Amino acid sequence: MKTKTIYVCSECGAASPKWSGKCPECGAWNTLNEEIVSEKPEKSVKKTAASAVNGNIPVKLKEITGKEEARMSTGIGELDRVLGGGIVKGSLVLVSGEPGIGKSTILLQICEQLGESISILYVSGEESPKQLRLRADRLGVKSENLFILAQTDIETICEQAAEKNPGLVIIDSIQTMSHESVSSAPGSVSQVRECTAALMRFAKSKEIPVFIVGHVNKEGSIAGPKVMEHMVDAVLYFEGERNIEYRMLRAVKNRFGSTNEIGVFEMTGTGLKEIGNPSAVFLQGKPSNISGIATVCVLEGTRPIIAEVQALVAPTPFPAPRRVSVGFDYGRFNLLIAVLEKRCKMFFGTSDVYINVIGGLRIDEPAADLAVAVALASGLKDFIIPEDTILIGEVGLAGEIRAVTALEKRVSEAKALGFKRAVIPSRNRIDFNSEIELVPVDNIRDVFNKI
Repeated sequence: MKTKTIYVCSECGAASPKWSGKCPECGAWNTLNEEIVSEKPEKSVKKTAASAVNGNIPVKLKEITGKEEARMSTGIGELDRVLGGGIVKGSLVLVSGEPGIGKSTILLQICEQLGESISILYVSGEESPKQLRLRADRLGVKSENLFILAQTDIETICEQAAEKNPGLVIIDSIQTMSHESVSSAPGSVSQVRECTAALMRFAKSKEIPVFIVGHVNKEGSIAGPKVMEHMVDAVLYFEGERNIEYRMLRAVKNRFGSTNEIGVFEMTGTGLKEIGNPSAVFLQGKPSNISGIATVCVLEGTRPIIAEVQALVAPTPFPAPRRVSVGFDYGRFNLLIAVLEKRCKMFFGTSDVYINVIGGLRIDEPAADLAVAVALASGLKDFIIPEDTILIGEVGLAGEIRAVTALEKRVSEAKALGFKRAVIPSRNRIDFNSEIELVPVDNIRDVFNKI
């Protein structure tokens, strides 16, 4: 079989016939790696998931049964929430995150609950069976229907899985797997792509759900090609710092559910423990009578979460002040500073400005703009925001406070946690009864007059 040399980008998966310092597709530098591939891949490699199931025969849409099948519960409510209700038969799910964040831990934990009703094949390319047994003992996993396979050849894995016919297959991790038709090293773009394709064909043809563990690189991207994300049915991403015990599991892609849901966990000595009320956790230890502290209610899918935002504004002796944002979009952070300077005559040019969202939570919703802006103003002018007040609203470039979605749900969550007053956009329709005081505001200057 003839082979040829190509250069593949480790960031986007683009292939180039010759090496260059910059990827012609994504523009990343020094990411093109040499790989030797076959000019004519085997026929089995070319097959798609659809052909493996239907044999390339066109069928009418109305002849396809569309009955929704029952999902399998993982036994972990937070994981079921992110998956959209449970595991779908024949689905291919990628669980990604930094090393040590909890990917292998949560997949081994679900084996205890699922092992009561189905058999599970756990394929490890990184740990020996004895090492897995030690970790299982620590996590309290004692299922008799859990089978361990220490193997890295993807074709052998598919053969063993087809023979065993388990109810669930777990691959830990995809970067250690290899396909014999690809001559490059495990973890390369070609290997990851072909191994994922083989697992996709297996999952669809046998209707067996497969979970894949994928590590991320130092830039925070999934190691290997981005095409891997397009091949799987769902991409679950673990967020959080390893030195902070809280973990957020977010669905970046989900063909069978919403991508807005998150699951919140706490890392303990016996594994990941789900947190049913994350709002109360994120507000623990909130300081009193300190400037620069504001509270907001953000919406993660259908779940309202109360988050604490802290701002610190300090004079700087340097000509270029620092701007640091942790847990909040850096570009939007600078935008809010510009709005405060232009519309409220607050000058941040000689001060270092820091923003931090407590608990490792990352906020990417515009409804948090008002809380961040008021926290910045509080840090600059050194006034205290009332502890029983929550701030909800999007801030526009003209300083106006724009309407947000699901306001009633946010206010109800604030009421449940003991807040007495909510600053909300006046542009929102307030057609619900609330037991806390609602303070509608039109613009950012209006907020400072009313709080």
